[in-house]
Parts: sequence; structure tokens; C-alpha cells
Amino acid sequence: MTIFDRVKHFFKNISLTDDKAWNPSLWNLYGSQSLTGETVTEDTALTYSAVWAAVQLISGTVSSLPLNLMQSNGTTKKVLECRRLHKVMHDQWNPFMTAMAGRETMMAHILLWGNGYAEKVTNGYGEVIELWPITPNRVSVEFTGTDLVYTIRVDNKDRKFNRDKILHIPGLGFDGLVGYSVISMARKSIGLGMAMETFGSSYFGNGTHPGVIISHPNTLSPQAHSNLKQALTETYSGLGQAHRLMLLQEGMKIESVGVPPEDSQFLESRQFQIPEIARWFNLPPHKLKDLTRSSFSNIESEQQSFYIDSILPWLVRLEQNYNLQLLSSSEKSLTGYGRLYFKHIVEGMLRGDAAARATFYREMFNIGAMSINEIRGKEDMDPIDGGNIHLVPMNMTSLENAGKPPAPPAIPENKEDTPDNTEDNQDE
Repeated sequence: MTIFDRVKHFFKNISLTDDKAWNPSLWNLYGSQSLTGETVTEDTALTYSAVWAAVQLISGTVSSLPLNLMQSNGTTKKVLECRRLHKVMHDQWNPFMTAMAGRETMMAHILLWGNGYAEKVTNGYGEVIELWPITPNRVSVEFTGTDLVYTIRVDNKDRKFNRDKILHIPGLGFDGLVGYSVISMARKSIGLGMAMETFGSSYFGNGTHPGVIISHPNTLSPQAHSNLKQALTETYSGLGQAHRLMLLQEGMKIESVGVPPEDSQFLESRQFQIPEIARWFNLPPHKLKDLTRSSFSNIESEQQSFYIDSILPWLVRLEQNYNLQLLSSSEKSLTGYGRLYFKHIVEGMLRGDAAARATFYREMFNIGAMSINEIRGKEDMDPIDGGNIHLVPMNMTSLENAGKPPAPPAIPENKEDTPDNTEDNQDE
């Protein structure tokens, strides 16, 4: 299908007043076609299982971590649960979307388009009270030299917004302001994987031996040729008709010309595409369910690699952009009541691993970093009496007395009862 055929097919049942007619990806139809012939866009790429798994994994992991608005005055830190901005980022983005759903949507946009956008709704005090995600294919960004201007297509009209109205999280980009589309960069790799799926579906859909030549010793009339073709197709074509006994008449012969999958290394090639997609999204292959090179001895180190190499850079990128775009200059400075900042609680990754969680708590308790009540609080348990004391492994003394010399023995208040005084009295 040529580019013109694809445009005519697109507009066949669509009006120019429809938003789809102005989708920017329409005008990139030719550029979105990979060398394999598959159309690879941010939408169609999700139909490839490896891409879907990668996007779902990263966006789900990042958005499931608790995100707190913190306050630090240099010596103490606390969570500002009373602030509206904390509730927006931790609990609910807007009246129809939870914080996890909003953050997951934005993260998926960053992974696919390279940029995530959301409209900021503020109250009379300038506080952000709602966030609404914006599909990146509706947004174009222009740098004026002093500010970023966002042009967004809304109801078939272009509307311009300044940066104070838009939350923009860019991925890796050439200028640091706008990120690259990962799907555009990985179009060849993703297109190859999608083409293999299409080939496999077509191969098995036409039977396990689809490529055959049936020859007839005589010349057939057009009607006889049509009847023979229809009879063979209806009887033997399709996966459910494979391996059926084929009856040939009038001296007809059959010759197979199909290439078996094992000869073309079809399965091996499909297997190779999984680590290929994992490389594009910076993931260990086992996170995309490719366990060919995983074992019980290395799966733990691979899991640590996932946290450190794959997730941590995204957390830092998100936190710094939240601080930059959602907090005022006074809130970010160490003046007044202290500096505000966002922080993901990475301990949330241990929520599903009871053994790892217990080990973490034990180590933090033994070095005096956490008290019993702090541990109970993280497990949503009520505090207990005396549970706020921090202990260290020096005969489990209190943290305040650690390192101090032992106190001298107490001297009795009544000196007459001491052994020394008794002996003196006897001598007299």
C-alpha cells in the first residue's frame, strides 16, 4: 500500500472536523512505516507484546512508589500531608483520576513519545489542586529564548500555554528541553518484531504447509481453475485443516515450496527481539519474561540492576522536574519554614517481599536508624509504649548513652552506714 492509498483509506470514513483528522501522526504516515512494511507508531507499537510489557513495567513500578512532599529545615524532615500539592501527587490527580493512574499515564507517555504533559489547575493562592494529562501528539513546544510556549490542539483549535500552566517531563533529548520519541528511534527493531508476529500469524493461519504448488496435467478452463482453487482452499487452508489427507484427482501433483520455520530460524529470531526491546528501554531481559539466561543464582543481582539502572534514573528525573515546575522559588529555598521537595519512597519496592522487608527493618533497627514504632508505622501498625527509643548493638543501650564512659557507683546518702565509717568508730 502506497502512502496515498493509506491516506485515502484513513480519510474514507472520517470528517475533517474530527480530531483524528488533525492527529500529528497522520502526517508522519510515511515516516512511521518501518523497512519491514509494518506501520510503527506510539499506538501500534503497544500491540507488540515486548513493548507493552516494557511500558507497563516501568510506568507501573514508578507510579506505585509512594511520592511525598517533604519539608526540611536543615536538621529535621517531615511529610507535609496537609498541603494540597501533596494530596494531588500522593492521592488524587483530579476528581476522576487517582495519583497512581495519573503518574502511570504520564510515565507511559514519556516512554513512548519521549515527553509527558499535564495541565496544572491552580486555586486563588497559586497552589496546584488538579493535574490533567495531555496526549503528547497534540502538543508542540517552542522555545522563545526566555520561556517555553506549548501549542495544544483542543477542539480543532490551537491554544497556547506558558510553562506555568503545563507540567512537562521530558525524556532524553538533544537539547534537554524536548525528549526523543523512543518509538521513532526504535522503529526498525520494533517493526522487525511486529513483522515476525505478522508472518507467524499468517503462516499458521494458512496451515503448517502454506506454500505449495498443485499442478494439473491438462489445461483447465477459467471456471474449472476457480472451482479447483476454491475447493482446495476451503478444505485444506487454515491451521485447523493442517495435516489432513489431501485427495488429488486426474493426475494432479503437489509440491511444497514453503520454508519451514526451523530452516529460517523463525523461533530464534523472535526470541532475539525480546532482549532487543529490553535494550531500548534499559531493562534486564528477564523483566520482559525472557528467562533463557536467568537462573536462581543471578536473578537477585538482575533485580538489583533493575532498581539501580532502570528505575532510579527515572525517579531522579521526575523528582527534579516536580521540584522545578510545581514548587515556587520561596518553597525551594531554605528560608522561613524550610525547603520543600518531592521524594519517592523507594522502600515501597519491598512491599511485596516480606523477607526483604524484614531484613531491611532489622538492619535499620540494629544501627539505631529506626525505632520500633517507626517500623510499626511503616507497616500500618499502632505504636506501643516505649517504642520510640533508638537502640544500638552495644549491649542494647540507648543511643544517647552510646560511647559515654560508665557512670561511677552511687554513694550512699547516710555516711554513717558506710563500712569505712563503721571501722573508724570502732577504733575510737
